[in-house]
Amino acid sequence: MPKKHHPTAGQDSAVFLDHLPEKPRSSLLPQQNDVSLNRSCATIETVFPRCSYIGRFAPSPTGPLHFGSLITAFASYCEAKSHGGKWLVRIEDTDIPRIYPHSESHILACLEAFHFESDAPILFQKDRLEIYEDVLLQLQQNDLIYACQCTRKILGSNAIYSGTCRNLKLPFAHQAIRLKVADQDICFEDPLQGRHCSNLQQDLGDFILKRRDGIISYQLAVVVDDYLQGVTHVVRGADLLDNTARQIWLGQCLHYPPLHYMHLPLAMNRQGQKLSKQNLAHALDIKQAPFLLAQAAQALQQPALDLDHPEIMLKQAVQQWNRDLIPKQQQLTGNYL
Repeated sequence: MPKKHHPTAGQDSAVFLDHLPEKPRSSLLPQQNDVSLNRSCATIETVFPRCSYIGRFAPSPTGPLHFGSLITAFASYCEAKSHGGKWLVRIEDTDIPRIYPHSESHILACLEAFHFESDAPILFQKDRLEIYEDVLLQLQQNDLIYACQCTRKILGSNAIYSGTCRNLKLPFAHQAIRLKVADQDICFEDPLQGRHCSNLQQDLGDFILKRRDGIISYQLAVVVDDYLQGVTHVVRGADLLDNTARQIWLGQCLHYPPLHYMHLPLAMNRQGQKLSKQNLAHALDIKQAPFLLAQAAQALQQPALDLDHPEIMLKQAVQQWNRDLIPKQQQLTGNYL
């Protein structure tokens, strides 16, 4: 069973401050914690002897894991292990009001049943809120964020935020916090989806890092935790393609090293919808773990797996893993439940 890790706020803050990018001398954070921006493999050798490849699986407990979740776990695990790398698990649970009862226990039970074993203690983002607040403070000191009082009613149907509050210098308390973006292209190469570029100012506008109700955004938490965990490669579903430019930009603002991204084609249901909790995708049946692992390999067009104990099947899957066989599209063929 993967070990749960519930660090104290003090412990996490100490880890974070040891890895902060360089700050101006006006920073409100303790000056003795100023460190060099450049993070190398040596900084995490106490955890892993090598860090050329560290991947992760980061589900949200807003519902049970489904077959689409399994495809992501399977692909990210095989991709990491086939490179001789490490594979981590992180529970992305900052949106506490949306946490579905018993989802966390179902995720952990699935990890055990399918024999996906994290190479480090599992992190829970809800235990790391002080870290994200520290990062917001750093961004505020560098004038990279601002408070926004715009409500959904004010914004209306506008998909692109026009920067209404950018220069108002509003107090930060009880307001949404937005990150300033620039009028420039942000591009990345995806081995499955090709080259993707986005101009955030034209396509989205300044985006939210903390909601008015105090909830830390997915964008902030994922970027910070990928950095602190030493993640080098992100393998996830193609539904998150549009998030990537935002995360790259935030990482650049924080002077974090760039990551490699690979976005998998999505499993679809009979209605042409992606498998998701919102679309009532069936929860994974842990009693069917061998069959479902074989189905995941087949969906990604990998060589067939022999039905066996999940641990043995995963070893076989890693040995014969071939990323080049994965369909280079945003949706898988076939229908799934």
